[in-house]
Amino acid sequence: MTAIKICGIQRAEEAVAAAVAGADFVGLVFVPQRRRRVTEEQAARIVKALKGNPGETPQKTPQVVGLFADQPIDEVNRHIISCHLERVQLCGSESLDYCRRVLAPVIKMIHVPEGGAQDDDLDRLAERIQKNRDAGNLVTLDRQVNGLQGGTGKSFDWSIATRLAQAGHEFLLAGGLTPENVAEAVRSVAPWGVDVSSGVETGGVKDPTKIRVFIQQVRGQVRQAES
Repeated sequence: MTAIKICGIQRAEEAVAAAVAGADFVGLVFVPQRRRRVTEEQAARIVKALKGNPGETPQKTPQVVGLFADQPIDEVNRHIISCHLERVQLCGSESLDYCRRVLAPVIKMIHVPEGGAQDDDLDRLAERIQKNRDAGNLVTLDRQVNGLQGGTGKSFDWSIATRLAQAGHEFLLAGGLTPENVAEAVRSVAPWGVDVSSGVETGGVKDPTKIRVFIQQVRGQVRQAES
C-alpha cells in the first residue's frame, strides 16, 4: 500500500484531520525561516492531540516526523526527545555519518535537478538512494530549487522517478502533488509513498477536505492495482 505523508502541519486539528483521513505520517517543520515552522510547544500540543487522548483519535495514528535542514545534531536530537518525534526528515546536505547520529529513523530528502533525465544523472540519483536505503534511511525525492531547503511545492519530471521505481528503488514522491494529480502520479510512478504539503492547503492553511480527497485518490489507485 502506498504510504502517505501530510507535511507542514501547524495545528492540532490539522493533524487529527490527517489521522482520521488515514495518513501514515504527519510532518512538523522545525527549519528556521520556513513559513510552516512550529515551536517545540506547538509540536507538543500536536503530538498530544494525536497520541494523548485514547478513544478520541483514530486507532491507527500516523507517525510524527520532524523536518530539519543542516541544523546541529544536538538540536535535532533534543527535538526528538522533547517532541516525541518518531522519525526525522533531513532536508539539507546532511551526510550519512550525520544520519547515523540521529536518535530516530531518518527520511533523507534528495533533490532532483530540473531537467535531470540523462543517464549519468539517473545513475547518481540511484546511487544516492541506494546508499541511504542501505543505511536504513527512507528517501524522499523532491525538485531542486536553488537556495531553498526542504519541500519546494514544485514538481519535477515524473519520468525520472518512474525509471528509478522500475529499477527497484523505493522512495516517497514529493513536489507539486495535489488531489487532482496524485492518482496519475501513483499510476505512472508507483512510488513507495507520496508526500504533500501546499497541495492540500487553501489560503496557506491545511484544508481537511483536500486532505481527505488526496488520500482517497491515493487509496483508490491502490485498490485498482490490487484488483
